[in-house]
Formats: sequence, structure tokens, C-alpha cells
Amino acid sequence: MYTIDNKEYPCCTSVTMKFIGGKWKAVILFHLTDGAKRYNELRKLIPTITERTLSLQLKQLEEDHIVNRKVYTEKPPLMVEYTLTDFGKTLLPVIEAITNWGIAAPDLSVKKIIRN
Repeated sequence: MYTIDNKEYPCCTSVTMKFIGGKWKAVILFHLTDGAKRYNELRKLIPTITERTLSLQLKQLEEDHIVNRKVYTEKPPLMVEYTLTDFGKTLLPVIEAITNWGIAAPDLSVKKIIRN
């Protein structure tokens, strides 16, 4: 049994999914693997995510210390940049495995997944 923020998780897999579960977190993390991204860059890279969802997911990832949010205020316009924290970088092998499975899946599936 594991406990995070006074909530119990029954196994190690549920702990991992607490941090990267859901439809968008792993996608956001994938796009941050090659370096810092601004909010609008992420919006362009993930066109099917809504602004509200992206904002909420980034906030959750920041609260979980997976993503670092840096605000640049030296000169207008205000710029916000997101990067993986050291803790977030420990998820890179997981994200890489998910990515590799997604790349191979169309060739392995029974006509269910079509690569466009």
C-alpha cells in the first residue's frame, strides 16, 4: 500500500498512473522530453486538447513536481515555459516505452489501428 497526499494507492502501478494517468498527461510529457516548451507551443503540438484541459493538466503536473513552470517577466510580453523536473525526468523510460508501443501498435494490431 502507498500513500500520496493522504490518499491510499493499492500498488506501484496505481502510483505511476496517479502521476501520468488520464488521456493527456503522457502526451504532454512526451512533448516536453526534448526540452522546454511554451504554453502556445504545447497547444500547437496537441491540437485536439482544449485550452482548459491543457491548463489543468499542466497545473496538476506542476503540483506533482513532474513539470516546472518558469515565468519570464523581464520584458513584455509575459512568457511562461514548462520543463520536466528531475523527478519528472525519471518518467522518461516510461514515456519512451509508451511511445515505442504506440509506434509499433499499427503493425501488431488486427486492423484496429490505422497510421495516417
